[in-house]
Amino acid sequence: MNDVVAARAEPVRPTLKPIRLIDEKGAPVKGAERAGFTLPSPEVLLGLYRRMVMARRFDVQVTALTRQGRLATYPSALGQEGCEIGAVSSLGENDWLFPTYRDSVALLTRGVPPVQILSSFRGEWHMGFDPYEHRISPQATPLATQALHAVGLATGAKLKGDEVVALTLLGDGATSEGDAHEAFNFASVWQAPVVFVVQNNGYAISVPFSKQSHARTLADHAIGYGMPGYFVDGNDVAAMYAVTSAAVQNARAGGGPTLIEGLTYRIESHTNSDDPTRYRSPHEVAQWRQRDPIARLETYLRASGALSDALFDEIAAAAEQLAAATRDAMNTEPVLDPLELFDHVYATERPALREQREYLARELAAAEPAPADVSSTESISTASGSIA
Repeated sequence: MNDVVAARAEPVRPTLKPIRLIDEKGAPVKGAERAGFTLPSPEVLLGLYRRMVMARRFDVQVTALTRQGRLATYPSALGQEGCEIGAVSSLGENDWLFPTYRDSVALLTRGVPPVQILSSFRGEWHMGFDPYEHRISPQATPLATQALHAVGLATGAKLKGDEVVALTLLGDGATSEGDAHEAFNFASVWQAPVVFVVQNNGYAISVPFSKQSHARTLADHAIGYGMPGYFVDGNDVAAMYAVTSAAVQNARAGGGPTLIEGLTYRIESHTNSDDPTRYRSPHEVAQWRQRDPIARLETYLRASGALSDALFDEIAAAAEQLAAATRDAMNTEPVLDPLELFDHVYATERPALREQREYLARELAAAEPAPADVSSTESISTASGSIA
């Protein structure tokens, strides 16, 4: 046993300071290459900037629609765009994403249309998109369950010889769940090609990180499972992209799983039913607003000459078009059939389910308004005409 342990490579231990390639003022970090990662090309950074601007405008628009009562609920990712988009942009077309309920902008980045993303948030379907078309699993509301699903798919892909990587997004609160630890352990034992990205936004709803873990960082969990771990400035999209890309490449090459913690912040409330003023101060929120991931990259791109005023205006206009399309989609009422509740429950319909369907069908038919009496309608019309 000791020989086996001695033969294993020492996993990468997370640094105490988060990996950063562009600082909070938008300047390149000197000596950042010592961490083993280099600044992405201007073309890549412009692509990341465009995706973040589009995602921010979408998120703000959806939050407004929720406050107008157009959606039942919506968990905003405002402020976390760098963490999410930097991570998912590292995936290839055939790779799979396993998101949480807060990762709608990640779906948008992967090409899911807004109306399909928002289908579940206004009560149409559990999910409105085809998971096989977009290589995205349903957004998981139960904490950490999708981590096990990601490991399962990644392990299956490895056994079949497919060069597929699974990336799963988690929150800091999810790392306190048993499912997350089972996923970490299984992935490491089986060397599954999976990347775990923990978006540490400081709170598990209202529980601060200090009351969730006594570890230096959540990335420290990685070494206990024998996999590399990285602690990254999640509001530096360049660093998130560079680190996650390396982890995806390592997984694809047979190097096994990686755990990445992105330090970020949720600017908006947990959902529209939450009151964040009960557990955090306005001063704290204001401090994090100054660390905005979009403003940071914009400053760098303008200083380097990669982002012109014309390109800035073009991206802003595209974002407004996306917001308008989202509004239009949500202003169209969906056509719902309550009997769809019984579809896709079993491959072969069971008698008990058929009876329930028939019972509901009768109830719905009985509740339908009776057709108006034509003679009465004509009388009313005639009377109305005489009054006029």
